[in-house]
Order: sequence, then C-alpha cells, then structure tokens
Amino acid sequence: MPDAPKSPSFWKRIVAGALLIVLASAAGSAALAFNELDKLVAALGTGPTLDLGDELALAGSDQPQTIMLLGSDERAESVKNANPGAYGEPRSDTVILVRLDPEKGATALMSLPRDLKVQIPGHGTDRLNAAYEIGGPRLTLETVKQFTGLRINHVVNVDFGGFTEIVDRLGCVYTDVDRSYFSSGIEFAYINLHAGYQRLCGADALSFVRFRHTDNDLVRGARQQEFLRQAKEQFTFGELVSDRNQLLRIFGEHTQSDIDTREETLSLVKLLIESGSLPVREVHFEGTIGESFVTASNEQVKELAQEFLGVQDTAGPRGGETATTGGDEDKKKQDGDDEPTLEDSTIDGQSQAQQVEAEGVDMPIFYPTQKVLGASFTEAPSAYSVPVEGEKEDARAYRIVVSTGVLGEYYGIQGLEWTNPPILEDPTETRTIDGTDYDLHYDGDRLRLVSWESNKAVYWVSNTLLQSLSEEEMLAIASSAKEL
Repeated sequence: MPDAPKSPSFWKRIVAGALLIVLASAAGSAALAFNELDKLVAALGTGPTLDLGDELALAGSDQPQTIMLLGSDERAESVKNANPGAYGEPRSDTVILVRLDPEKGATALMSLPRDLKVQIPGHGTDRLNAAYEIGGPRLTLETVKQFTGLRINHVVNVDFGGFTEIVDRLGCVYTDVDRSYFSSGIEFAYINLHAGYQRLCGADALSFVRFRHTDNDLVRGARQQEFLRQAKEQFTFGELVSDRNQLLRIFGEHTQSDIDTREETLSLVKLLIESGSLPVREVHFEGTIGESFVTASNEQVKELAQEFLGVQDTAGPRGGETATTGGDEDKKKQDGDDEPTLEDSTIDGQSQAQQVEAEGVDMPIFYPTQKVLGASFTEAPSAYSVPVEGEKEDARAYRIVVSTGVLGEYYGIQGLEWTNPPILEDPTETRTIDGTDYDLHYDGDRLRLVSWESNKAVYWVSNTLLQSLSEEEMLAIASSAKEL
C-alpha cells in the first residue's frame, strides 16, 4: 500500500526543524544538520505562521534560496499572559542569513551585528535590532533587504525562551569558556562564570551567549557561534528523536515561520537535501566598531553581498577591524606568511601554574613559556571540577587565561583529567613537533584548537573567539608548554 499523503503541517515541521538546526549552527557546521534530514522530521515542530506580506521573494523549485534566521527575546504567549505588562517590546539579538545554492558547492552563512547602523524604512537611522523592536520580523526583513540589497525567500524566528528550554532539555552543553564572566545583575543580566571547559545549562548558557558589556558586537557574535557549534557536536539525531514530544512542544511555543504551503516547503526541502553533504562557508562581516554603532561602507556591503551570493568564505579572523584595514602587515598575519610575534612568558606562566597547584589540582600542570607579543595574564587561573558523562566522579581541571590586549580577545591553556571530552573529537589532523603528537582542530582556514595529552590528562590551547591567532602562533604556544 502506498504511503498516505503527508499533511502541510508534516512538511512544515521538516523545514522548521532543519532551519532551526541551521540557526544553531552559525559557527559553521550547518551542513551536519542537513546530512540526515529525514531523522529530524519526528523530532522538531513549528509555531505560528509569520505574516510578511509581499516582502519575500518567490523562488522556483530549482532555484537557490536565502533564509533569514532571527533570534529574539520575544516571550511565548503563555509567559506574557501570566505576566501582563511585565515586558517591553521584543528585540532581535541575532540575525543570520543562510544561502542554499547547491550548484555553488557549499552553503553560505552571514551574521549581521545587532548594533549595525542601518536606515530603518519609515523610522530613520538606528541599530539593526531596533527594527525588530519597532516592527517585528517584517520591519527587520525590510531593513535587511534595503541594507544588503539581497532578495530573501523565507524567515524563521526563534525566541530566547526556546533556547533556554532546549539547552536544559538536551542535558546542558559542554562549553569552552574563554575567560571569566561576571555581572551582579544590578545594571545588566546576572552572570557568574569561571573560565575553562565546563557544563552550561539553560540560564547560564543564555547569559553567556548574550553577554556584551566588556567586549564588542563582533566578539559577541563569535561567542554565540562558538557555543552553538559546540552544542551541535554533542547531540545526535537519535537523541533528538527520542525526546521528540517535548521538543515539539518547545518549538511549537517558541518558533515562527512564514512557510505555510506544501509547494514551497517541498521546494525548500529539496534544496536542504541537495545541500546536505556540502561544506559551509562563513562570510565574515567586516566593518568598523564605533562607540554606538558598527558601520560598513557601501563598498564593503556590496562585497559582502557578492561573497554571500557566490557562496565564498572569507579568509582570516571572524570579522572585525583587523580584517578590514587591508594593510600589508594584517594581510601577512592572516595569510600566515609572517613569523609568529611571540615573547617569553616563563616566569608569569610558571606563577599561574603554581596557583593551580596550590588549589590541589593533582595532575601534571602545563603552562606556556611563550605568549603573543603584548599579551598578559589578566586574571587568576581557574581550578575546578567538571562533571563527566556516565561517570560518578567529576574530573579535575584548570584554565590559564591570556588577554591579547585587544578588547574581548582572550586565548587559553586548558588541562582536564577527562581524556575524551566532546571538544576533542574528530581532529582535522595530527602533527608531531619535537617528539610530541598534537591534534589540530581547524575551523575553515583558522586553527581553532591544538591539543596533546600526558599519561593522566589532556591539554589544549584555544584560539580567541575571533580566531585572531595565526596557525604559527597557536603551534608555537602549544609546543612551548612546560610541565610544572
């Protein structure tokens, strides 16, 4: 007997689920979500339909499409009804564009800063996130179209309540926290996290990805991308399917999309499937960070749009002013053609290791004897314990934090008695330096992490959130590590 026809809601769930996974893959691993699309069907749901009028572009069944993904602090109706008058107008903290064009051989992602200076149709100059506060997804769509000149085919909107519930429901996320984060909650949202690899649950995870008070908008975007990349690596499709009833409830309450016909859904599903095995290209937003806005020239915007439509990734760090200056020295550093700019850190590094030892960490303690020129150890090291999946006892750990001297940019040296944490799975390659094997983990053209092991623990050097350290610098810092 042939299969019964699938209802529109069934097909709608496929697309909503796939696009939500793309939203959670802004760090460059969206293709993983597409690989087994059929396994997402039973696990993910959809919410109310967005009314966007005629702002969306129509695309034929065989044409490429652009999807705008929004992450907002809009509360679910149940929350607003229980607390009438308690919340102001919702704002959008995340705007990500996804380009599905299988003929280009890749999927492109481009994040737009929330503080981006834009012209909001009918409302003058303001930050991009103000468009959502004034006119919701529809005005945000109009603003992004006008700013980028791009045609957009679909919009998916997810609120932060959904983010928190999903993280908790899936059992929290092991996260490589680059430095300590603290806010008393008086002026800004409360957060109190130590540096180092640790397990973050809903409220802490949300505070971590939204934090923005002592760095800038581009660093904040990179932090979101890094968290979501690590989250994607830790959950299998089987786990999603096994918890499908609760996930359906969460996504139904916290997700909105314009997709409401079987025809357009099938067209998009076809693109998703064809894009399944393709790599992801991250188009890094390039602009100038000012006191109030992130700005970009017309020429920069045109170039970004061309890279996005051409599905071309951008070399070097994840955006920022360094990537836009265009100077010869910057280009040499990004291309890795210059010698590492390092200096001795033996005395300060040893002091950091001794502080870790004083905290009772009973494992070999490695510290860096080389650091980036001008960098400094700006905070005391973290000595702590990490809960291990499937084990009764926690693993001891430590983290040494180094500030590069550039706002919001920190790299770190991690030690952990848990010898196979998720972050170290599937290295890109292994390289032997002076008799020691180092696992190298790349993100595009940048070396994200270098790890090695002793007879009792594993260790790694993490790049900054903007991945501003070159491959030569990362390898030199890792190979300079000395045991206390």
